[in-house]
Amino acid sequence: MKLVKKIKILVIVLFSATAFCQSRQTTKKIAKNASGQNNTAALQTKNIGLPVVNESIPLLIPKKLNGKSGFVNQKGKFVIAPEYDLAMFFGEDCNLLNSPNEKIKHFGSELYATVEKNGVAFRISKAGKRVYQYKSDDLGRCKSDLKKALFYAYILNGKYGIIEDAKFKNPADHSQFKIYPKYQYLYVLEGDDIANPMIIATHNDKFGVIDVDNKIVIPFEYSDIKRNYSWKLSKMFEVTKDDKNYYFIDSYNRSY
Repeated sequence: MKLVKKIKILVIVLFSATAFCQSRQTTKKIAKNASGQNNTAALQTKNIGLPVVNESIPLLIPKKLNGKSGFVNQKGKFVIAPEYDLAMFFGEDCNLLNSPNEKIKHFGSELYATVEKNGVAFRISKAGKRVYQYKSDDLGRCKSDLKKALFYAYILNGKYGIIEDAKFKNPADHSQFKIYPKYQYLYVLEGDDIANPMIIATHNDKFGVIDVDNKIVIPFEYSDIKRNYSWKLSKMFEVTKDDKNYYFIDSYNRSY
């Protein structure tokens, strides 16, 4: 009998954060909730004089240099110097937006980004100024807005395919698969459009991105693509070709 297994995709944290000075639990909260809203260039109300190459992605993009993270503009020029151990996209932090401390709630808006240096987490402005240092007592509770996915990865005889959960009944019926299992690995990314998700795929030991119609969005040329929230929050993918140096690309495979 053929081995059949449906894979339910789980939500994972946006980035893996290092230890936060108050507690490890606090750091996990910050990493998970620090960027709860899409903050692309087209949605930002104030263009602070930064160049726009792609309106679908943020004006400021986290980037590492010599092991430290800062922010570059869409032309790859550093705007905020790489001095941080961790840098997240500019975006909402629901922990701060729901803070019991009314005075600091505004630091949870999309105008700020969460960064970490020497185990201490901050919110910074788009000018690079540290405007708030995280405190455990300031963190409120986030409300879950997780939407049920339409599509799931499905394993058949060791190969991955895609099914639409509500319509899938019989694995012996080839026509019931949205994508018939043929890939080494598939991961359905969470995004704003659940009917048209992006899917990380592995083929011939290389990573790329496909859509639910099995069209190639990002060619199979990467050694890894991170399974995180970068697509949902920024319409970008975090990739590497050497398993060491990760950077962001857009849906046109342009690197930043």
